[in-house]
Amino acid sequence: MQPDASMDPDYLAPSRIVQALERLQGRVRRTPVLEVDGGDFGLAGVRLVFKLEFLQHAGSFKVRGAFTHLLTRDVPPAGVVAASGGNHGLAVAFAAMRTGTPASIFVPSVCAPVKMEQIRACGATLHVAGERYADALAASQQWQRDSGALAVHAFDQPETLLGQATVALEFEQQAPGLDAVLVAVGGGGLIGGMAAWFRGRTPLIGVEPQAAPTLTHALAAGHLVDAPAGGVAADSLAPKQVGGLMFPLAQAHVQRTVLVSDDAIVRAQQTLWRVLRVVAEPGGAAAFGALESGAFPVRAGQRIGVLLCGANSDAVRFAAAS
Repeated sequence: MQPDASMDPDYLAPSRIVQALERLQGRVRRTPVLEVDGGDFGLAGVRLVFKLEFLQHAGSFKVRGAFTHLLTRDVPPAGVVAASGGNHGLAVAFAAMRTGTPASIFVPSVCAPVKMEQIRACGATLHVAGERYADALAASQQWQRDSGALAVHAFDQPETLLGQATVALEFEQQAPGLDAVLVAVGGGGLIGGMAAWFRGRTPLIGVEPQAAPTLTHALAAGHLVDAPAGGVAADSLAPKQVGGLMFPLAQAHVQRTVLVSDDAIVRAQQTLWRVLRVVAEPGGAAAFGALESGAFPVRAGQRIGVLLCGANSDAVRFAAAS
């Protein structure tokens, strides 16, 4: 089953996003924000406001979209099927577990082992198909045709965008008046949903790995194009193309994109741990990497929002108590 090719322009109206957040109450966490002195990170005179979305159920923002699908669509007896680099699959598996829905999750071999383990722990059936997200997606589509399961796309369905839009609504409620908000970009479901809420009121900056400049290339071309799909964050930020539904939103409401190197992403992970004791996966740390590396320059007096969107990592290991 292919993602929806079109979307009612009113589907992501502000009133619908408010309703979506109300619907998710009791299903997802209202994740906290943490405002700190940028001087702690070498950014003197700047205030940084981190949205700690990695504290969400299943370790990322993606449960918002997953629950939105399961709470608004008719689910057949065959349950749901999803393809994912890892986080979306885990989110769908978690939402399915909480709603008593069968789930089949397809991931590529680049999916982090910790994510595979967590998907299985939620009771979903896990299939490893191919090396990249596109391979897993193709396999999931064949499964959907054969089984009749409901397809839950990682980024290119209206319900996904609507659920992810609630991140922006919640962030603005908690930290109004930000000078910019930095968001990592993979397939674009998150930044597309957030763009639908902010609609230019707050500058929205997309951050992509240099090894996967998917939205950057599309915006430069003026249409969807294939882009490289590699790098340290390949399991979460490296589809061949961004979603067709989010692209007009990005064109209208994303101020710009910036690119960060793999080294910058790893340094961002290390700094977040050293300064804040935050464990972020590579995709979850990418937005902060744009600040630390200088890819997104800031000036004294600014108050910058940073979405830390995922923490499904086993990069930090703790010694057993003696």
